[in-house]
Amino acid sequence: MIKQCLYPCSVMHRRYGDLGYRFNYDIFTALFDIDSLQESSRQSRWFSLNRWNLISLRAKDHLPVGEQDFRAWVERCLVEKGFQKPHKIFLLAMPRVLGLVFNPLSVWFCLDEKDQPVAILCEVRNTFGEKHVYLLDGDRKWPVQTGSEKIFHVSPFMDLKGGYAFSFHQPDEKLRLSILLNDKQLPKLSATQTGRSVEFCDTQILKQVFRFPFLAVKVLGAIHWHALKLWLKGARFHRKPAPPMIEVSK
Repeated sequence: MIKQCLYPCSVMHRRYGDLGYRFNYDIFTALFDIDSLQESSRQSRWFSLNRWNLISLRAKDHLPVGEQDFRAWVERCLVEKGFQKPHKIFLLAMPRVLGLVFNPLSVWFCLDEKDQPVAILCEVRNTFGEKHVYLLDGDRKWPVQTGSEKIFHVSPFMDLKGGYAFSFHQPDEKLRLSILLNDKQLPKLSATQTGRSVEFCDTQILKQVFRFPFLAVKVLGAIHWHALKLWLKGARFHRKPAPPMIEVSK
């Protein structure tokens, strides 16, 4: 059964080719039930919606400017692309910790009445303040294994060539996500995120914040540290192209 929870987890990135490179680091993330956010905010001492707390979730961190309703925005994205409205919607994302946040990847699981995937929205963000959303067909079965052309610039040491192969397992007791970037059937980059769920409660919130009090700083610091190491290894620099004109691509 899919339910709101926290995931202490590990993130791994591996670069292939002449400049083979691999790193991993630990974080914690949350699986938010967007229909119970108000209730969770009222019941929790350490979690708040759209205001400061030890951990928080703000609409402006994931929705376009002026949008406040998580469900309305997701439903509109799906309906405009020919999908049915989902029965349940869960957002996998790092919360704000002490007011700070940076999510390289946030995942919206859009489910039917039987918790089968109708669609998945992959919200990708780069360090230039840009984001793009890849809309994937869930095909109403787990795991979701599908692909998409890469059209959004993420790293200055990786060009736009190639396509993604996504694999998302049902987020329950275990979290298992993987993304493989290929170009001409050769792997360029792989990334995984794995973890085990813990209860979304004040005790666990305190425990995770104690472990990762500066989560956003850690993530951004890791991105720039490993970018520096790639540059020192001689990785080719690619200028940032203009972002896609559309907010959501199918």
